[in-house]
Amino acid sequence: MDPGIPPLVTDLAAFAPVLLGSMNIRELPNCTAPPLSLNGICDVEKSPYERAAALIEELTVEEKYNNTMFYLSAVDALNLPPFNLWNEGLHGLGSSLGINFSDHGDYSFATSFPMPILTAAAFDDELVYSIAEVIGTELRAYGNAGRAGLDVWAPNVNPFRDPRWGRGPETPGEDVLRISQYAAAFVSGLQGPPEAPIKRAIATCKHAAGYDLEDTPDNTTRFSFDAKISIQDLADYYLRPFETCTRDAGAGSLMCAYNSVNGVPQCADGWMQQDLIRDYWKWNKTTNYITSDCFALDVIQAAAGHNWTTNGEETLTKALRAGTDTDCGFLYRQFFPSALKQDPSLESNLDLALTRIYASLVSVGFFDPPESHPYRQIKFDAVNTPQTQTLARKAATSGITLLKNLNETLPLHIPSEPELSVALVGDWANATLQLVGGYAGPAPYYISPLQALSNETGVKLSSVLTLDQNEVLEAAKANDVIIYVGGIDQNVEAEQNDRRTLAWNETQADLINSIANLNKTFILVQTGGGQLDDSAWLDNDGVSAILWAGYPGQEGGNAIADVLFGRVAPAGRLPATQYPASYVSIPQTVMALRPDPETGNPGQTYQWYTGKPVLPFGYGLHYTSFNVSAKPFESFDIPDVVKECRDSGYEYLDQCPLGTIDVVVENTGKVKSDYVALAFASGDYGPAPHPNKNLIGYQRLHDIEPGQSQTAQVQVKLAQLARFDNDGNRILYPGAYRVAIDTDPEKASFEFSLTGDQAILETWPKYDRPAPV
Repeated sequence: MDPGIPPLVTDLAAFAPVLLGSMNIRELPNCTAPPLSLNGICDVEKSPYERAAALIEELTVEEKYNNTMFYLSAVDALNLPPFNLWNEGLHGLGSSLGINFSDHGDYSFATSFPMPILTAAAFDDELVYSIAEVIGTELRAYGNAGRAGLDVWAPNVNPFRDPRWGRGPETPGEDVLRISQYAAAFVSGLQGPPEAPIKRAIATCKHAAGYDLEDTPDNTTRFSFDAKISIQDLADYYLRPFETCTRDAGAGSLMCAYNSVNGVPQCADGWMQQDLIRDYWKWNKTTNYITSDCFALDVIQAAAGHNWTTNGEETLTKALRAGTDTDCGFLYRQFFPSALKQDPSLESNLDLALTRIYASLVSVGFFDPPESHPYRQIKFDAVNTPQTQTLARKAATSGITLLKNLNETLPLHIPSEPELSVALVGDWANATLQLVGGYAGPAPYYISPLQALSNETGVKLSSVLTLDQNEVLEAAKANDVIIYVGGIDQNVEAEQNDRRTLAWNETQADLINSIANLNKTFILVQTGGGQLDDSAWLDNDGVSAILWAGYPGQEGGNAIADVLFGRVAPAGRLPATQYPASYVSIPQTVMALRPDPETGNPGQTYQWYTGKPVLPFGYGLHYTSFNVSAKPFESFDIPDVVKECRDSGYEYLDQCPLGTIDVVVENTGKVKSDYVALAFASGDYGPAPHPNKNLIGYQRLHDIEPGQSQTAQVQVKLAQLARFDNDGNRILYPGAYRVAIDTDPEKASFEFSLTGDQAILETWPKYDRPAPV
């Protein structure tokens, strides 16, 4: 079997016609004509639940189970058209069964933004909101033409714990606060204001939970992996972004993951789906639904998967009753007839699941008259506008991160005469499709580094588009400046493809070393989402500057040129630690975050890693200098704080703000620049071991002019200062807290105290199975 296909227990060939049909252009429902208009689904005076229930009531049992997969089949008796739930939109509309791109002309492309790992490096939640708003708008343009559904299987909020994970570039990085804030902004931007009667689209946070592995050298795959995770780490790390997505941001749907956690496949995990998410976090609107990852129900049963059930009927029963409402696969549809014969009570579970699905479609106005809300008026002229092109370029420049700048090599200055001669080399020198990375659809255009630099006035450009050392060195010797653009791409890191090394490959390393030995102005633009070990280049004076550019999207070449030539000053910060290449000695399957000398685990993520990183989380240089000061907190009494939060009406104490750190940032250099104020906390409060530090807040300031100051107001919630105990309870502990602004080096710091008795802010529901401690 193709290693990219999950081990199946369903008959894929039998459903091939359904798959082919799911990709067609689809009609929209017509609630003005019978028979559909006679059904309560069209009654705008009823609630989404009532409208959906009215539809489900009229379906036959066969029509019901034919709508249990991602492709909701047509119901001819009601003149109900089909609908597709599988729509990708991670950083722009992506190729998927639900989105129909034409071969040319209108509806043949959509705006392609940077992959999330680069956007996250901007630490700018307003930027994330704006990107998601565009994705939702362009989805509507396609949806109104019958070319897309109205839900998006994004964002990916699994923490980027291990730097080898092939899907790390899809995520906002390794820090759960950054991921959570990104998720909240994305969900809000995509869906629209939470109080609005009609959503723009439905966001799907994925993949719950403990998913950060594709394949390992010992052939452990995501389809068979049983992640052993302590309750403490589940609460503190792996599930925290999903709490934000559901409880706080109100995402319309969730996707459950392929893997198991502590012996239970995640798409059959009733404790996670029902006890925690729906009951405890109160994500229980009738419009909220859970979908499986594609064929994740098959791997529950398959011998090459989890081998957790013995037949399709048992698998269906356990997944459906756990809370998985719809199957991105065929198991529900294939096994429902026989499962219902064995247990007729399953029909009530099926009715609830389908009601949630159709109520979610009501929430986006799918059954409402076109004139009833503005989203139905969006057409293709809203796709790839000048404003979205500008936003795509801004997103890329905002995330690009300066890692080295020897003797202020950058920005490059173009002399009045003669022209500045530049040699452009590297494996990404003429990159086009590589720019957009994974989960992308066709972009309207791709600006390569070669195209962008060719348009620079005052630059005489020569390029070598191979890695032939003789050709590259000949060009390098003949020019004033050498720019190498390259690193890794989706051939190295992607879904189904984890990295085996964090090092540059031998061909790249030899070439970079040879260029560096020329002792000329040499700029390395590192590409790809996962970090590479730059130790050799950081220590080598022959490498003048290093930029990390990730997957910068359709405007990638222009964005790189903007930063190189100083039209935009870089202010990105690494959203993931850059580890030494030796880090790969830690097995990927070790999920424990805290260091453990007995097992040799040095700790994972910047919070717990006891080794020396090459570059730390949050690292990023600038073209200017800053003087930073922070107004310190006073000390707080924990019982008083908790009482004040309760008196202020906070349902969830962890969301109550302790206060706001005023961070005054003065530009003491000569270049206008943004600045990201990162606030970290550390101390010996709470249970040992104690983290090195953790991010407690951030804010990006924009366009600080030389000699001018701006003030960041970094809000700190109780959630960011609390720690978790072994039972998953979130507790605010007394002790001395140290707050530092920025990292390596710190730019300001202060200490404050929390006094009085500790306070439990959140008590998790009792876990239903053994877990490591």
